[in-house]
Amino acid sequence: MTAIDRTAYPRSAERLTRQELEHRYSLSEADFVFIGGKARGPSGRLALAVLLKARQDLGFFASPADLHAETIAHLATQLGLTEPLACVVEGTGDKTLYRYRMAVRTFLDIVAYDEGGEDLLTAVITEAASTMSDPADLINLAIEVLGKASIDLPAFSTLDRLANHLRTKVHTTIYARTAERLGEEDATLLDGLLVVAPGAVTTSFNRLKHAPGPARPETIKLWTERLGWLTGMLDPDPLLQDITHTKRRQFAAEARSMEVSDLLDISRPGKRHTLLLCLIQQARAQCRDELIEMLLRRVRKTQNAAREKLKALQDQHREIEEKLITVLGQVLENARQSENDTEVGRRIRAVLAERGGLDALSEQCETVSAFHHNNDLPLLWSIHAKVRALLFRLLDLMDIRSTTQDLSLLEALSIVIDNRSARRDELAYDIDLSFASQRWQSFVVRRRKTGVNLDRRALEVCVFVHLADALQAGDLFVVGAETFDDYRTQLLSWSDCAARLADYCTDLGLPRSGEEFATWMKEQLMAAATAVDAGFPENTELSIDAVGVPRLKQQKASSRPEGGMVFEAEVHARMRERHLLDILKDSTSWTAFTRHFGPPSGANPKIARALQRYILTVFGYGCNLGPVQTARHAVGSADTLRRLNAQHIDAARLEAAMTDLINAYVRFELPKLWGAGQSAIADGTHVPLRENNLLGSQHIRYGAYGGIAYHHIADNYVALFTTFIPCGVWEAIHILDGLLKNRSTVQPDTLHADTQGQSEPVFGLARLLGIKLMPRMRNWGDVTFYRPDKSMRYDHIDALLTREIDWRLIATHWQDMMQVILSIQAGLVLPSMLLRKLSSHNRKNRLYQAFRELGRVERTLFLLRYISDPQVRRSIRAETTKIESFNDFLDWITFGGPVIKSGDPVEQEKQVKYASLVANAIMLSNVADLTDVINSMAADGLPVTPELAASLSPYVRAKIRRFGKYSIDMEDIPKPLAPVPLPFDMPV
Repeated sequence: MTAIDRTAYPRSAERLTRQELEHRYSLSEADFVFIGGKARGPSGRLALAVLLKARQDLGFFASPADLHAETIAHLATQLGLTEPLACVVEGTGDKTLYRYRMAVRTFLDIVAYDEGGEDLLTAVITEAASTMSDPADLINLAIEVLGKASIDLPAFSTLDRLANHLRTKVHTTIYARTAERLGEEDATLLDGLLVVAPGAVTTSFNRLKHAPGPARPETIKLWTERLGWLTGMLDPDPLLQDITHTKRRQFAAEARSMEVSDLLDISRPGKRHTLLLCLIQQARAQCRDELIEMLLRRVRKTQNAAREKLKALQDQHREIEEKLITVLGQVLENARQSENDTEVGRRIRAVLAERGGLDALSEQCETVSAFHHNNDLPLLWSIHAKVRALLFRLLDLMDIRSTTQDLSLLEALSIVIDNRSARRDELAYDIDLSFASQRWQSFVVRRRKTGVNLDRRALEVCVFVHLADALQAGDLFVVGAETFDDYRTQLLSWSDCAARLADYCTDLGLPRSGEEFATWMKEQLMAAATAVDAGFPENTELSIDAVGVPRLKQQKASSRPEGGMVFEAEVHARMRERHLLDILKDSTSWTAFTRHFGPPSGANPKIARALQRYILTVFGYGCNLGPVQTARHAVGSADTLRRLNAQHIDAARLEAAMTDLINAYVRFELPKLWGAGQSAIADGTHVPLRENNLLGSQHIRYGAYGGIAYHHIADNYVALFTTFIPCGVWEAIHILDGLLKNRSTVQPDTLHADTQGQSEPVFGLARLLGIKLMPRMRNWGDVTFYRPDKSMRYDHIDALLTREIDWRLIATHWQDMMQVILSIQAGLVLPSMLLRKLSSHNRKNRLYQAFRELGRVERTLFLLRYISDPQVRRSIRAETTKIESFNDFLDWITFGGPVIKSGDPVEQEKQVKYASLVANAIMLSNVADLTDVINSMAADGLPVTPELAASLSPYVRAKIRRFGKYSIDMEDIPKPLAPVPLPFDMPV
């Protein structure tokens, strides 16, 4: 049976806050009329009110005795009943309650579950089970479907039995179909993956789960051999063709989380082989992605090495340059001293001979001039040549195709591959080089007296560099990959988009055609520019110099409220001392966030003391102690913690657990003093890694090896989303993912970041997603401000607006942009996937140009607000300061050390999510304690105001213990979470 806590099935006995009661259990005028006409006497009216509001809120008719007493009292007060009537409600007769339920159904136009509910769910769950595996997800879908159909929810046990029965039926069909297609020889081969072959140290099944190391030559060699091994097995594609992509990913994840013994214990026919086939299919796709990533990294490393070598050569040549300048000075001096050309020539020749002779000086000139203007292209070959054989071997295993009609790069690649063993220096010029820039073409082309040829080595380097750019930008794709597959297949068709377009545009207030949208945006830019120009004389903080460079005076920092230090000291003194493990225990008692953890099959965990061990796992991984160190100081084994992390907890489950903590956190009033939850702040912080993985690299900004933990927090401090990204990736690519993947009740529409969190395409994409991007830009004064129209002139800010917008480009490609936006909104793709394609590597792409042009409009609108509104600047600075405190808070939480030891990208992603989960648990505990402390101070007559409370932070940690012998007293249950009001009126 699925635990009810793992689902969204409503719980009626929950204690609600004052705001929640007013929002969910307030009677409308229509409710009063209905109750007055259907019930008699105070107990009858209260009973009917309880049934009505409970059905509206919960979806089923809860027993009045099951509702919290405060909920009953809230309804009684609205009905003018001052005496507690819970006992009267409980005494209402069954026939009367039946009559009231029928009346409520008629009033709300709803029906009972037995009137078609099961038939509806059978069809819906059967279809959904082809993409979902977790019974809790199927039950949640059933709850949603019944709500939309205005059908009563049945008992939880009814939903649980139906969902599990239909899920088992669908899975049995899938396994049986796979078993029928699988020959005896192939079945034997799959079973052989679970056996250690003679001379091997592990099973082939474990080898399937290996993660790659850094993109070194030995890793590339090893992984090309791995892809050959994977493709040499049986082909899983025809055997899995009727299974949806989502289901195959779920089966692969289930197989990956298992040990060999787990698979051998599977008795259901076909299941073990289906899981293995899905894992093989995924491993093949990921291996292609990993090899392409290695190719990109090697090409980028070659380019970086050439730039570094160029800089070193330029430093070495500085002395030669100075000598040549001296020679030139002597030549000029001799020319000035005599008007006789013969005499001047004689003297110049003497100078040249004295300085080493004509040949030596000519060679020095060629050496210096070869690397002027940062020309590093001649240096690429010697670096590339060291790994070219491996890269060609890698490409031999790939089927690379174009997403456009332009095949010039693929044709050039074919010629380069055909001539990789050639010894001649030049090739005939019969290649279309339109894919390359003019600089590259000048470097590749060799003009001889006999004709025009191509430098073979220069052409090869040119093709590899542009191949990396095209794969990164999505102009080329790899058949059978995941990340580097054709991204267009993941987008909605335009016919599907057209069906969604009207509602989406209505929700966001957008025009519904390209022409209307371009005109609408132009009007906004014109109005903003006119308003800023008109207000310029009064804007004493802004100045614009003669060349159009704007400058703003620095704002004064906000001061703390009077008595703030004394107030904070008293608050901290009154807070109780707790151990971090107790905080996690209390948080899961309040929110049951560990209900999301469990076997990948969706079954309930069968391990002893599951809750206690889940808490220890979160503690050990969240604090970066690891399973071994955690087990040394707590009851339990490292193997158990390692197994729970691998099999019971994945990234999606950690995100769901974070959501539970966020939703509990915002039920308190105190966080509303810190922020309304309408803004979020994004920032990345460096995370050291061991040099044992593909994603790690040297970060220029941080000057160290590792990756980036990229966080989104709300303006009320709570962590909304965390992900792990490689160094070298522009952080703005991932900035929108956090808001779209956030499933909590906190749904910000404004996003702050630093300079790394913005770019022109990001501004454009954010605008169409309904997100206001408001970054703190370090170099905002150097950014181009765009003019609405070239005919527009302004009295004060004209010099500021240096370029015009191409409105025709926006209007023409509006449909293409909306296809991307609606595909994101449908959950088919993430913004980061598309922003990786819409990068500077893809400047020829018209979609990139359209988003960039729209982003120029949106960024100019933002900058005009920024320079004209001091409150905007003050707010941006205040909000972005919060995430700096959050990063410091996380450093304190991960006291086990900053280094992520795993080289597996999946574990790296989980590691940063664990830390944010622990952070949210601490914040929830702190807010509960701070609320109690503030109320106790008010009761003692101490000054307590909204301004003083707003100066606090949920990151307080002075009374939290992290060290010592780790034990959890599961019998010590905390009192229920009670978001009581603060002792003052909340500011509006």
